[in-house]
Formats: sequence, C-alpha cells, structure tokens
Amino acid sequence: MDFSPLMDVRSAGASFRIPPRSGPMLIIKQPNRVRPSPVNSQAAAFDYEGTVRSYSVMLQCCTSKRSVLEGKSVHARLLRSSVEPDVHLWDCLVNFYSKCSLVDYAYNVLDEMPRRDVVAWASLISGYVLENKGREGVRMVSEMRREGIQPNGFTLAAGLKASAICLNLSFGRQLHGEVIKLQFLSDLFVGSSLIDLYVKCGELELAEKLFFGLPQLSAVSWNVLLNGYAHVGDEKKVVSLYSQITDLETRLSKHTLSIVLKCCSRSGDARHGGAVHSLVIKIGLDIDEYLGCALVDMYSKSGLVDDAYRIFARIKACDVAVWSAMISCFDQQGFGVEAIELFRNMNHVGVKPNQFTLSTIASVASLIASEKFSASIHAFIVKSGFSMENTLGNAVINMYIESGSVRDGCMVFNELADRDTISWNALLSGFHSGPHCEEGLRIFREMLIENFKPNKYTFISILRSCTSLMAGSYGAQIHAHILKNNLDEDSYVGTALVDMYTSCGHVENALLVFDRMKERNVFSWTVIITGYAKTDQGEEAIRTYKQMQQEGIFPNEFTLASCLRACSDLAALDTGHQLHSQTIKSGHSDAYVSSALVDMYLKCGCIEDAEVVFDGSTSRDVVSWNTMICGFSQHGYGEKALELFHGMIDEGVKPDNITFIGVLSACGRAGLLDAAKKYFDSLERVYGISPTIEHYACMVDILGRAGRLDEVEIFINEMTLVPDASIWQTVLAACRMHGNIEFAERASQKLFKLDPLMDSTYILLANTYASSKRWNDVARIRIMMSSHGIKKEPGCSWIEISGHLHVFLSQDVSHPISKEIYSKLKELNREMVLSGYVPNTEYVLHDVSDGKKKENLQFHSERLALACGLILSKSRSLIRIFKNLRICGDCHNAMKIISNITNRKIIVRDVNRFHHFQNGSCSCQDYW
Repeated sequence: MDFSPLMDVRSAGASFRIPPRSGPMLIIKQPNRVRPSPVNSQAAAFDYEGTVRSYSVMLQCCTSKRSVLEGKSVHARLLRSSVEPDVHLWDCLVNFYSKCSLVDYAYNVLDEMPRRDVVAWASLISGYVLENKGREGVRMVSEMRREGIQPNGFTLAAGLKASAICLNLSFGRQLHGEVIKLQFLSDLFVGSSLIDLYVKCGELELAEKLFFGLPQLSAVSWNVLLNGYAHVGDEKKVVSLYSQITDLETRLSKHTLSIVLKCCSRSGDARHGGAVHSLVIKIGLDIDEYLGCALVDMYSKSGLVDDAYRIFARIKACDVAVWSAMISCFDQQGFGVEAIELFRNMNHVGVKPNQFTLSTIASVASLIASEKFSASIHAFIVKSGFSMENTLGNAVINMYIESGSVRDGCMVFNELADRDTISWNALLSGFHSGPHCEEGLRIFREMLIENFKPNKYTFISILRSCTSLMAGSYGAQIHAHILKNNLDEDSYVGTALVDMYTSCGHVENALLVFDRMKERNVFSWTVIITGYAKTDQGEEAIRTYKQMQQEGIFPNEFTLASCLRACSDLAALDTGHQLHSQTIKSGHSDAYVSSALVDMYLKCGCIEDAEVVFDGSTSRDVVSWNTMICGFSQHGYGEKALELFHGMIDEGVKPDNITFIGVLSACGRAGLLDAAKKYFDSLERVYGISPTIEHYACMVDILGRAGRLDEVEIFINEMTLVPDASIWQTVLAACRMHGNIEFAERASQKLFKLDPLMDSTYILLANTYASSKRWNDVARIRIMMSSHGIKKEPGCSWIEISGHLHVFLSQDVSHPISKEIYSKLKELNREMVLSGYVPNTEYVLHDVSDGKKKENLQFHSERLALACGLILSKSRSLIRIFKNLRICGDCHNAMKIISNITNRKIIVRDVNRFHHFQNGSCSCQDYW
C-alpha cells in the first residue's frame, strides 16, 4: 500500500513537529539514562521493574481520571529520576497526553521514544481523533507505516475515524485495503469505523453493501448506518433497515430506537412510530428520559398530543430535555394554556429550564398575545440569569412583536449583542401593517447598511409592509434586490411579490412574476385571482381560476371567495352557480365563503337564493349579517333589512359601522325618515360608534329623497366632519330629483373645487337644468365638459341567457336579432298603450321634438335587453337585466306594465339598486 503522498515531511529529512497549543514543548532528555549493572542484578532488576511499574500504574490512574496536573507531576518526577522508561511506560505517557487532549505533548513524547511500537501510535492517532483533527491523524498513520510498523485493529479503527473526520475518502479506501489484507473485517470496531467513513463521505450504498458483508453485525454498526440515512433525510430507508434487524438486543437498543423514532417524527409517520412504541411496551422496556423524549417528540410531530402526554406522565424522573419536549409539543399543537401550566409545574418540581425551554415558552407567549404575560416571561428570563443569545433573544423579540408590544421588541433588539438575520426578521415582522409600516422600510435599509444579508423571510416581511403602504415603487426596488439574491423563483417570495403588485394596482407586473414562478401553489393562484377581482377584472379572475383547475390545483376558501366576488361584479350567475357547487363538493362552507355566496346571489338579483345560503350558514359573523342587511336594502326590502338587524342584535352579534350604513340605506329606500333619525342618533349613544362620512351621506340622502332640502343644509352645517365629495354628490342628486336649481348650483361649485374632473357633477347639473328646460345652461355645462376632456358614459344594459351575454346601447341595431327585438318592442308598446301607458317625455333630457323623445324612450338600452330576454328565454322564466346607469322613470313605469302584460318577473339592477317588477308593481314602491 502506498502512503507516500501523505508522508513527504519525514522523507525530506526534516524532524516533523506540531507546535503545542499552549505551554512549552515537552522533550525528554536521556543523557544519563542506563539500565542497572549486572552487580547485584537480582535486587536491581527488582527495583527497576517495580519502579517502572509504579510509574505506569500512576499514569494509568491519571489517564482514567483525566487528571492533567497530577499526570504532569508524575512525568516530571520521572524526568528527574534516573529510571529509563520501558516500552510500556512510554506507551502510558503517550496515552495519558492523548486522552487528556494534549496531543501535541503526546507527539513530542512519541518523537523521543527510542523504539516506537504500534500501541503508542494507536494512542496518538486516537488522540487526534478525539480532538477532531482528522488530517493530523491521517498523517500519523502515514508516519507509522513509513517506519514499517504494521497496524493493529485499534490503529486501523482510529485511522478510519480520522479519514471520516476530514472526509478523506481516498485514504480511507487505502485503509480498507489494509483491513482486508490483515483480516480485520471481523473486528467490530474496525467494521463500524469503515461504515462510518463511507456514511460520512456520502457513500451510503457502499456503506450498506459493506455492512451486510461484515462477518458479524453489531449494534454500533447498525446505528452508524441508520444515522447515515437519517442524516440525509431518507426516513423510509431507516424504517426499512430497522425492520431487518433480527437481534432483539440491538433492535431494542435505546440509541437505535431513538434514531428510528426521530425519523418517524420528521416524516410524521405515526404508524411506524406507534409500532416501535408497541414493541417497547410488549418487551417491558423502561422508558427513560432519552427514549421518552424521542417518543414525546414523535407523537408531537404527528399531532397526537394525548399520546405524547401519556408517555411524558410515565417517565419517572424527567430531565429538562423531556420537559422541554412536552412543552414544545403543546406549543406546536396550539395548546398554549397547557404549555404554560406544564412550565409552571416544571419550575415547581425544581427542574431548571434551559434556553430551549425558555425559547419555547416565549413562542407560547407570542400566541397568547398578552403584553402582561410577555413581560412576565421576559422578567423570568432575566432573573434566571440567562444571557440574551441569539436563539433566546430572537424568541423574546418575536414574543413582544406578536403580543403587540412593538416598542419592547425594539428595546430587546437594540440590547442584543450579536444580532443575526433572524433577529432583523423578527423585528421587521412588527411592521407589516398599522400606522408604523414605514418603520419597516427604515429597518430594512439599516439592515442592508450593516451588511446583513436578507433571506427570503426578510423579503416576504418587507414586501408585506410595502403592500400595506401601497408603496409600489419601493416594492419594485425590493424586487430588484430579490433578483440579485436569486430568490425570484421561490414560491413564497413570488407570492408576496404578486400580492404586493396586485394590491398596488400593478396587475401586469404581478402577472409577469406569476408566470416566472416554477412552483405555483394555491396561495399564489389565489393572490393573482384576488388581484384581478380587486381591480374590476372579473373576466380575467374567472379565466385564471379555470386555468388553475386545469393545472390540477384545488381551490381553498379564499380562492372561491375571490372568484365569487368577480361573479358578483360581473353578475355572472351561471359561473356563480358552478362555484357554489364547488364549495359544496369541497366542504368550504365557512363564514367567509358563505358571505361571498350571499353577496354573489344578491348582486345577481337572486335574493331568495341569498336568503337560503344565509339561513343555512352555521357560522355567521358580522360580515355575513352586514351583507344580508345591505342586500335587502339594495333590493328595496327595507322592512326586511330592519327586521334582520334586530335579529342580529338578539343573537348577540355586535353591529359595526357597515351595519348602520345598511340600516340607514334601508330606511332611505323605504322612506322611513323618523326611523332613520332614531338609528342615526343611537350610533354613538347606544353602540359607541362614531359616525363616519358614509353615515352622514346616508342621512343627507334620506332627507334629500324626502324633499327636505332646507333640513339637508342645516344638517350639513351641523356635521362634526368636513363634508366631502360624497355629501355634495348626494345633495346634487336630490336637487336633480326635486328641481332645486339654486342649491344644485351651490353644491356643484363645492364639487368643482373638490374634484373638477368628476363627470357625474357635470351630468347631474346638466340634467337639473334640462328638467327646467334651461337649454342654454345645459349647452354651457356640456362645453365645460368638453374643455376638460370629460365624456358622458353611454347608457348600457346587458342580459345573460343560457350562458351567453347580450349587450345593448340605446337605439342599438348591432345585435344579430335586432329586427325581432325592435318588432317585439313595438308590439309591447301597442299593448302598453292599451293598458293606459303614456310616455313621459320629461325623462328625455334633450332639446328635440316630442315625437323624437317618444322614439328615444321606446328604444332605451334596458328595453332592448328586455325584448331580447322575452324572445330568447324560456316562457315564464325570470328575466334579469343589468344597467350601468340609473334606470329612467319612463322605463321604470314601462317595466311595471310589461311585467303585468307578459306575466313575467323582471329584475333590473341599475347603478344604485335593484328593482323587482311583478304583476304591475316594483319592490321600490316607486320611491327611488
């Protein structure tokens, strides 16, 4: 065997020295050392052998006790004496220094030995192995072989361990050849060391092949092989190998069992873990702290808290590791109260917590989110004398942040002597939302200045801050950092980026990031779908949802809710029905999805279906109640809305400001002025809710609809909030309704100052002038609109029939069946006239002839949609029409008459509300 590449130091004629770590070099000088003379040889020989033996015994004793000072003292006495050490005493000296971690001294002793044997070399190599100095150990094996000394089993085992430490597979293979040549494969230590070498060097298949080729399998060899597969995360292989163990003593070795249980714990394999536990019980093996800790951890990771606690309760004397494992189990499974109680019991029985225990209890405190409890845990840590090293300090920071004590978290962060990236991430997590989000941006900049490298959790945190701040430009800069750190393809970072861009309205950028993501899970799909829904791109949201399904990704409750929101905006009832079926099949029937379903049915005009979903919901939160109350209000069922509000109060659900917007709107649409005043007065007095600008706008609308414009002006003057555009828009609409030009002009002047480009201001004012036939003023307003580049949105109506959408403008002739539609309207018009219908030309706000006005009314977009529905839909079926503007008064009257003539129910959703026409009447009771 060629060791020459590793032995070039001595071959050059140099004296090989390894400098000692501390103290002077220890060299044995022997100028006057001689053996006893032949005179009186019997007594002299007796004295010499006895003396040498006594030194050997003393050194062996010092070695076993690891008594360095005492051993050095023995060596010093030996140096001062005239006794020449024999080979055994030299070996004892080398062994003493090696075992006491003074391998540099041991080498110096070996260097002075007149005749070095394999025992001394084995001791020295073992010393280097104990000191984790693999390269030096390998070099010593080479030195020994150069001197022609044949290794024994101990030397080979030590050399193999040294090779494993420094991952020198090439040298280990050479030693493997020596092992085979010298027939040491049957040596248990050598065999185990060989397997350990191949395991450490990643040659697991070779290690396994060697293992099963050994003449004798030992518990140590099994554990080395099992540990190797466990280290690389191959838990299934560990379980498979464990099942091949036939020796019962090895199979039930606590160390072996611990390895297997840890693998079951990591993989969540409670079945095999339980089988191991059953074997332990069957044999009657005592569960000590070591094995108990592994069992507790295994059951904990599998979510079996009760089983974990039963194991814990059976252990007679639990050490801190077992207590910590059980506390961690409660923490991981969400049993915070139980974790705290166990921590108190642990202190009560006198077991002192370690840093892991305290980190876990700090994690529990973060879930409880109590500032007082967090402060008490921090105080306990300080009193216990634990230093705020990284792991514990980071846990305390996170505890304070999660409990809302951001300032205290910042103080702990500032006191940390040795911060790491996790520390910065814990601090950043306190600035995801709320009034101090901008601090998150500052902290991130400071982190970069101090040369800390952000990881993916850092970027996710700062992106969440950008999302809350709607800081798209800053988020784009963060995106650049992400690209530089090659984290753009990470699914979690990608999802955070998509969320940031969509929340800031940059859906195109979000889509670019989304398309580049290699792994797109349900969360990333949901974020992009939600982004489309929030930006009024409902068609894209539904298209993306279908694409997600094609790729085999199953939606969660948030995905379904976002898609339902898109259906609500589009009034896409057929797609909504499909999504409803999906929610039933998938079992996603929580309050969040139920509210989205109720909202979808309400906005599609299916109030009965909305009621069914609402009544069948098992968990109704305030959002669900608000959705239904506002839905009744929009559909003109004010009394039902108020009745539902009182039912909400009776069930103990506390109303919020949205609830009262629905209640006041219901009063306004039902003309319940006195009730509205009562509810408005109760807002702050009874429910402690400060009125918002929306509540004031509702009251202005109610008074305006009732024609009490003088009261409107007084009410606005007495408001505690400054009137905004919504207030003056409501005033202008009321003036349009009641023809109050003077107040309309004052309101419009306010609006021109607040938002000069708001198109509805010009349109409402022009319509107010047109109602009074002030055509010159109408022309003046239209010129103002043109000069500002403002265009009136054309009236548009649409109807969905058998999954197909039919869209119409006023006087539209582009539809494929336009002739049939116009013929149907003329036919209906004749029947309406026979029923007493007279066109109300006041609703045509153009200076044209009466004949032209009547023709315009007859072919408004909502009437074209109605005729299309009557032609293409099934007889007696419900007709739902949607319009982007307010339905005109004449069309409203016509719809009532047509519902009676055709015996069809007609629902029209305009920009403000729903109208249910049936048997010649409307749900709004003509108060709209």
